[in-house]
Amino acid sequence: MSDLAGEIAADVAKRLERSKTPIPIGVSNRHCHLTEEHFKILFGAQARPNRIKDIKQPGFWAAEEVIAVKGPRGRLERVRLVGPYRSRTQIELAMTDAKAIGVKPPVRESGDVKGSAGAELIGPAGRLTLAEGVIVALRHVHFAPKEAAALGIKAGEMLRLRCGTGGGRSSVFEDCVARVSDQYSLELHLDTDEAYAAGVKTGDLAYIV
Repeated sequence: MSDLAGEIAADVAKRLERSKTPIPIGVSNRHCHLTEEHFKILFGAQARPNRIKDIKQPGFWAAEEVIAVKGPRGRLERVRLVGPYRSRTQIELAMTDAKAIGVKPPVRESGDVKGSAGAELIGPAGRLTLAEGVIVALRHVHFAPKEAAALGIKAGEMLRLRCGTGGGRSSVFEDCVARVSDQYSLELHLDTDEAYAAGVKTGDLAYIV
């Protein structure tokens, strides 16, 4: 019985410690990651991506270049490129974006595009049809290894996070997957649908519950 009580006490202590740690929110608008081959089809053989600003995750940056994404019922304009090049092209949309153009992407972790939805990509120099690559990103929290270790969090662990500061829109999000890498900086990523639902914006804080 004492062992069980100790385990319960340790679990409660861990949860309390986690709940005290503020996690910055990053709201991801619809965007694309392109292979070099696909970039050159869309923007021209001699074109190069133009960095306009770094984003919070180290090594990633927003590019000047934008494309259109076309589905059976319409197209989304100005879908921004996030660099650097990827080994596989990936389009990340919010569910409302996907419904607006008539595509049905699965909810997936970034990089998991096998068997996902397709769409037509349109750039200033050309266009191409993707058989797969369109997803709705599974909400997730980026941790550096030291940050994860301090909170007793393992890669792949599913977390619950409270977002918002009242005003009738505060929300608790289930199924936030922990992603741990020495290339990451602490941040909860939500798409625009999720951010609107909770009444939050980039730079607001979330807490594990």
